[in-house]
Amino acid sequence: MSGWWARQRYLLDYASASLWRRKGRNLVLWAIFAALVFILGSVILFGSAIRREAALVLRDAPDVVAQAMRMGRHDMALASDIAKLKSVRGADRIEGRLWGYLYDTSTDANYTLQTPSAHAPDLALQKGEAIVGEGVARLRKLSEGKHLFLVSPAGRLLKAKVKKVLSPESALVSSDLVLVSAEDFRAFFELAPDQFTDIAMRVRNPSEVGTVSGKGALALPHYRFITRANMARTYEALFSWREGLLLAIATGAILAFAILAFDKASGLSAQERREIGILKAIGWETSDIIRMKLWEAGLISVSAFVAGMTLAYLHVFAMSAPLIETVLKGWSTLYPRFALTPHVDALQVTTLAFLTLLPYIAAVLAPIWRTASADPDRVMR
Repeated sequence: MSGWWARQRYLLDYASASLWRRKGRNLVLWAIFAALVFILGSVILFGSAIRREAALVLRDAPDVVAQAMRMGRHDMALASDIAKLKSVRGADRIEGRLWGYLYDTSTDANYTLQTPSAHAPDLALQKGEAIVGEGVARLRKLSEGKHLFLVSPAGRLLKAKVKKVLSPESALVSSDLVLVSAEDFRAFFELAPDQFTDIAMRVRNPSEVGTVSGKGALALPHYRFITRANMARTYEALFSWREGLLLAIATGAILAFAILAFDKASGLSAQERREIGILKAIGWETSDIIRMKLWEAGLISVSAFVAGMTLAYLHVFAMSAPLIETVLKGWSTLYPRFALTPHVDALQVTTLAFLTLLPYIAAVLAPIWRTASADPDRVMR
């Protein structure tokens, strides 16, 4: 075994020296390889981390959300419908929710106006008070104690004193959020006292969410019932679609790299062919030449892959991915600012390694084998 390791060490030393003799060409190939891995790795790491953040946020979401439907569109829920759902066995903490969207012409941004849950005493608000998300505070230059002014589509003015600015840690779902009291919300949007946007439900036994949702659908057939699992799947599909969009755009770069790698690997120069012929003439075996060239390919590809993934990791988790965040976060104006918790999907990284390393090494192997197995005199000529 020690003899085998010594042989590999000598082959590695020769491969390193060979790479250095053609350092210009190899550095260009290495840089392109690393850049490709950096782009693809950034998309994969960011998509994986943001899906994990969404899953963590949804842990606190209602078990079931009931939305009234009319002619296939979302309609307002009524207080009488909430009373009907309270008779469903297994349902707990049923409350009507008030939320809606507002386009702010002064900042060209869409805000989500909402009232705090009755089960969140730390977010309780009095009339004339508001809690804003990190993005709203940044865009409107707000801080605790300042006043927020909003104008409804009907021309109603809302003046609210900022009680609190939400933590950037929740910015994925709260960047555009404005929490106001129920009284202010109804006056601003001109809603009747018995109207709600939708109904939130908690289920005592998590394993009975589907059963309770089905019973609710029987009690209110004109309602749509959305479980937390449905919401999680929607987030997963949304982020996967955006991640796939970026990867599809990067397909051109992948093809360009494949063409370059094949050209560089298969187009052996006269100097390289002569070098192989000399090695054969002085007693090198074909298998040794192939191993030496595989060491060359491995040094280039593996080091470039490690460098590209390292840069991708720093780009995503240290710099918040400025090159791709606008696509994957999907916000038009209020891009949320929050630090992603480092999370690496080993399966995706392994897949990326196979898609980049193996094609390059395969492109190296075929022409080297043809040249190394030929007659040394013919190769040198």
